[in-house]
Amino acid sequence: MKSALSIQVLPLAAANKEELYAYVDRAIEIIDKSGLSYTVGAFETTIEGELDEVWQTAYQAHKAVLEAGAGKVISYIKLASGEDLGSTEEKLTKYR
Repeated sequence: MKSALSIQVLPLAAANKEELYAYVDRAIEIIDKSGLSYTVGAFETTIEGELDEVWQTAYQAHKAVLEAGAGKVISYIKLASGEDLGSTEEKLTKYR
């Protein structure tokens, strides 16, 4: 089923801004490697695809940050599924 999932991966133990960004970059690498359509925003990344694929990708992104040494990670997730959701591109085009 067509789905859109927005995820904010928040490493709690980052020592500074550069370390925080490096952890977030690791999560985005996993999302990029998934092959799914995605849009990076200032506070979250939106992934589009089939429900099982977006859910698995979010799980892998969260886990990758833990495995990178973040210690504590909270991921905030918003998930929408259904027919005729509209794409991220469709929703944002008039604002760009």
